[in-house]
Amino acid sequence: MSDSADKMVSTRHYFVDEAGDGTLFDSKGRVIIGSEGCSRFFILGFVDIPDPVSLTREMMELRTTLLADPYFRGIPSMRPDQRKTALAFHAKDDVSEVRREVFVLLRRHAGIRFFAVVKDKRATLDYVLSRNEREPGYRYESNELYDHLVRRLFKNMVHKDDAYNIYFARRGKSDRTAALQSALETARQRFRERWAITSAAAINVIASTPPQEPGLQAADYFLWALQRLYERGEDRYVAYLWRQFHLVQDVDDTRQARYGLYYTQKKPLTAAALADRP
Repeated sequence: MSDSADKMVSTRHYFVDEAGDGTLFDSKGRVIIGSEGCSRFFILGFVDIPDPVSLTREMMELRTTLLADPYFRGIPSMRPDQRKTALAFHAKDDVSEVRREVFVLLRRHAGIRFFAVVKDKRATLDYVLSRNEREPGYRYESNELYDHLVRRLFKNMVHKDDAYNIYFARRGKSDRTAALQSALETARQRFRERWAITSAAAINVIASTPPQEPGLQAADYFLWALQRLYERGEDRYVAYLWRQFHLVQDVDDTRQARYGLYYTQKKPLTAAALADRP
């Protein structure tokens, strides 16, 4: 048997979600970044899960155990009719005791790697206003920011393995699978142009929901932890999961470089690191 026949096909499983929102203006065109109900930052991230089947089983078992625990009886978010924790883990909706259990479970899966790109929406606003001066007919859409971050996040992430299954949390009612596929192909093309490395790996884009794919629930938890740090200066959740944080790109923090700051295991991301952020 040839070496090529013996070679195992390597497939990566990425689960993508977001934190914050892409909104810049209210219905009357007023800037509302950072106001009540509108985030200052928009974050896109994904978890690379080596064994999604095992993680799925453990998360389902944990939820079943917690729902059967009389300690949580009467908590609204645990009731099936509320379609929250009873349906899927979601850090914003889960009570603190549940969040603690999920964080412990995720921390046990040391092979999980988390990647994220952070966008300061004030920088996006500057771009939009500048473009409006040049092109009066231009109108900003939040999908534009989302797709830009997809290209940025995956620029170096879809060329090494034989195939990629990339699960995106479905956004709204529209099917954006084709747009996301295009953004991913653009990311790969830019990598090829820069490094002269070509990849023919299959990229499978799957629009799904957290109840269908527990990997998306894991992505939500990592993103929630990162959002708490950027929006509230609270870094204890990031610190707890930090060994699984592989790369966080803060693209608008240009204190040290034009392209932003990159946080890695060698350069930890903490509240202190952001204290002097412009």
